[in-house]
Amino acid sequence: MKRGVIVLAVIFLLAIPAHGMEFAAPEAPEEALEYLPEDTENFGKGLWHIIRSGIAAVKPEIAEASGVCICLIAASLMTGVLIEIAGNVKPTVELTACTITAIILFQPMNSLINLGAETVREVSQYGELLLPVMTGAMAAQGGVAKSGALYAATAAFNAVLSGAISSLLIPLVYIFLALAIAGNLFPQTLLKEILKFLKWLITWLLKTILYVFTGYISITGVVGGATDATVLKATKLTISGMVPLVGNILSDASEAVLVSAGLMKNAAGIYGLLTVTAIWIGPFLKIGIQYLILKIASGICGIFGTKRMSELINDFSGAMGLMLAMTGAVSMIFVISTICFLKGVN
Repeated sequence: MKRGVIVLAVIFLLAIPAHGMEFAAPEAPEEALEYLPEDTENFGKGLWHIIRSGIAAVKPEIAEASGVCICLIAASLMTGVLIEIAGNVKPTVELTACTITAIILFQPMNSLINLGAETVREVSQYGELLLPVMTGAMAAQGGVAKSGALYAATAAFNAVLSGAISSLLIPLVYIFLALAIAGNLFPQTLLKEILKFLKWLITWLLKTILYVFTGYISITGVVGGATDATVLKATKLTISGMVPLVGNILSDASEAVLVSAGLMKNAAGIYGLLTVTAIWIGPFLKIGIQYLILKIASGICGIFGTKRMSELINDFSGAMGLMLAMTGAVSMIFVISTICFLKGVN
């Protein structure tokens, strides 16, 4: 009887109400709200809603890019006709055609480069707010070592990549465009080689950062996950064995707490993934449309116009491809990191 009273007293003492932390993803920025669905719990439906919203929102850009394409084709046709009748002034006609092409393309190209740079900043800033939430949620679930490793890796590589894009790669894109214009106005083998080198350098830097990031989180994720799983197992065994009579109950209760933390982490992670996608989808589609239309214009102008004009349009298209790679790289860092957080503890 006495032992039963003591056990009941211990149970009541252990039943003190406790309030767990709530882990909610930060609010999406205004630019992303127009793409986000009302229901952010279903990732598949939410992603499809974002894609549809993004496609619907870029219809004006399709018309604008098509207008640029028509202007380029018209200039190409006029150039082809003038070359046929120009005779000795053919070099002057080609020079004029390249100049007109650069004038037509530079303003929309500058706007899209600024849009890409702004997207990189917005994704990076939102990711910096999302990371502490996901880290705290995984730590509450028992993944202290793994969450710390993921946070450190993502924060460090995000800082390196976003800093490199704003301070180095964006200026290199402008240098790339300047060299493309100069190389087509005044054909020089050296300028062409420098142009190829710049494109390779930007692509190589982006690939290297992503390869190192994915390799690092793969290694630290496995090591940290194994450590956390071992610690959790040892803790449950200790609780079960050290506390008489109610040890198993407390061990099961700790399991329920971990599951609750995992559910909150998953909700925050899904919302974070959808928000990152919503920030990125609009600018990516706008730049991607310009990239594809310039590719088409380059092919058509290569048939009716001059080779130099076609190559210049293709170089501008290549610059858009580099901007797509930059915005995609920053977004992928947070997508990969958030998915790793969602996997939880092994």
